[in-house]
Amino acid sequence: MSELITAELVLLDADLGNSTSEVIEKLASLVAEQGRATDASALAADGKAREAKTATGVPGGIAIPHCRSAAVTEPTLAMARLNPTVDFGAKDGEADLVFFIAAPDGADQAHLKLLSKLARALVKKSFTGALREAQSAAQIVELVREVVADKPAAAAPAPAAEETAGAPKKKSIVAVTACPTGIAHTYMAADSLAQTAEDMGVDFAVETQGSSGSTPLDPAVIDAADAVIFAVDVDVRDRGRFAGKPVIQVPVKRGIDEPEKLINDAIAASEDPQARRVPAGAAASTEENKDNESFGAGLKRALLTGVSYMIPFVAGGGLLIALGFLFGGYDITDAADKYLAENTLFNLPDAGFMAYIGAVAFKIGSLSMGFLIPALAGYIAYAYADRPGIAPGFTAGAVAGFMGAGFIGGIVGGLIAGLACRWIGSWNVPRWMRGLMPVVITPLLGSIIASGLMFLFLGGPIAKLTEALNSWLSGMSGAAAAVLGLILGLMMAADLGGPINKVAYSFAVAGLGTASLADNPAPMMIMAAVMAAGMVPPLALALATTVASKLFTEAERENGKAAWLLGAAFISEGAIPFAAADPLRVIPASMVGAGVTGSLIMSFHVISQAPHGGIFVFFAMNNTWPLFLLATLIGTVISAVLVIVLKKYVRKAPAGAAEPAKVAA
Repeated sequence: MSELITAELVLLDADLGNSTSEVIEKLASLVAEQGRATDASALAADGKAREAKTATGVPGGIAIPHCRSAAVTEPTLAMARLNPTVDFGAKDGEADLVFFIAAPDGADQAHLKLLSKLARALVKKSFTGALREAQSAAQIVELVREVVADKPAAAAPAPAAEETAGAPKKKSIVAVTACPTGIAHTYMAADSLAQTAEDMGVDFAVETQGSSGSTPLDPAVIDAADAVIFAVDVDVRDRGRFAGKPVIQVPVKRGIDEPEKLINDAIAASEDPQARRVPAGAAASTEENKDNESFGAGLKRALLTGVSYMIPFVAGGGLLIALGFLFGGYDITDAADKYLAENTLFNLPDAGFMAYIGAVAFKIGSLSMGFLIPALAGYIAYAYADRPGIAPGFTAGAVAGFMGAGFIGGIVGGLIAGLACRWIGSWNVPRWMRGLMPVVITPLLGSIIASGLMFLFLGGPIAKLTEALNSWLSGMSGAAAAVLGLILGLMMAADLGGPINKVAYSFAVAGLGTASLADNPAPMMIMAAVMAAGMVPPLALALATTVASKLFTEAERENGKAAWLLGAAFISEGAIPFAAADPLRVIPASMVGAGVTGSLIMSFHVISQAPHGGIFVFFAMNNTWPLFLLATLIGTVISAVLVIVLKKYVRKAPAGAAEPAKVAA
């Protein structure tokens, strides 16, 4: 069998161009020149296609472009020490050490073996330092061969059996990803972890708990796993399935930014008898939070959990209401109940078929929106007390809606219900009563406590506060409205779908229930400001990658194409790949444009009766949609220009300058 790397496949201190494409093309040509590929162009195309999916730069000035290609005749590793360095998308700067792994099409195990062995070696400072100090290609070959080349067979009667017996067991990791909306972060984190695990040669399975539902992991896969990663901003559903497993739990964005570190941490935890483990028992998540979370962290988690379960009611209901207006006109609010009570599909009202369909859509949407406060309260309680808290939370939320306490009342009622049910669940009761606790006693007493407090003491004052807040918003105009729009816009772009973004969005959504075109349009203006501001970051990055493509990696340019649609549909998470790779330049630029857009929307008195959909729900904006587009366009251009200027004139420090000190620390 041929060597994976030879001196002819090594380039030292070479100028291979200024882009990832140029580097990959020249390394592909080198592989072909050595007779290891039949077509350099085809190999380069496969390498660049793989690079476009996920940037291959890793911390420490390293890049590992790799691919499977029909043009490759045998597994090959080409290496270049670059001068000048090239940006391969790593968070800490440009790469000076590039390893190009070329495997024959279909050679999965060989490909994974190369990647995993090389990846493990590249975390060692001694190895990367030796590569940088090597004086000849022969030295590089020897260093690399020690960590990636197959070991020569020993002169023993059964070398294969001995090698197999001595080989370490391949690690198996499972993961759960979940974010408040379950739209983008959930799936981006899952893909990032899965791809990294594949590159590292780790058996990996992931369960995405998103808005579109989830397919639970096979119990056999969980049983066989060495450790579990929870990359979540909300509670993990059915956490008890993972009881006893070593666990790494982090915010979902870490799954996007640091997948390799998380997997390495999980592997380390699997070998540490003292590692944190998933507690056993039905209320595992509650007990774990009680023992390990501060009150503030628990409150944040509970609020995000409540919002994550509330959003599907709002998004679906709001869009149906908007469709009701589209089909039935804006007087459908007064006519819907009459049409549905007196008419059927076979006995249409005088206004006709479209009016009847509009009434149906409007009523379904209104009923869905009616669950907003109960769902918020119910799942806030769930975050604290698991399933026994759901019924008391929903009931407290319904009481808050009945008393006019609104969004604030739902939060308070949900918190009381959750904390009360968690306290009741901690009681030491006789064995015969334990089976009754979660299904009868805890929901009963929790409902009495939470709803009783809302009726007797808290509902009235909170209702007056809600009424005062609505009156203040309704009377807001001029500079005050513009400032509110500015603040909401800044919040929408601050963390791109994270907690700050969700606070602004939830504030806007909560007001829609009290909005009225004639008497109280302010909540609709706030909704429009939040939606337009949330569209700006992905649209701005899409524009920037189009007009200044040389400032972005190939992977970012591909992400920029997708960001056009994501931004137009009001999915702020479309900007996450850019912010993850370059937060100090992308996020401030995005915030400026989003803030301007939010302020303009409020100044222009633009309204939106739909809580989601971006430009695709223009019909829910009455005749204000041209101004909506204008404000969004202005913010997009501002952010795009700022991103381009910052990337062009504010350069990231080279990896070799600061990273060694950072690692040593």
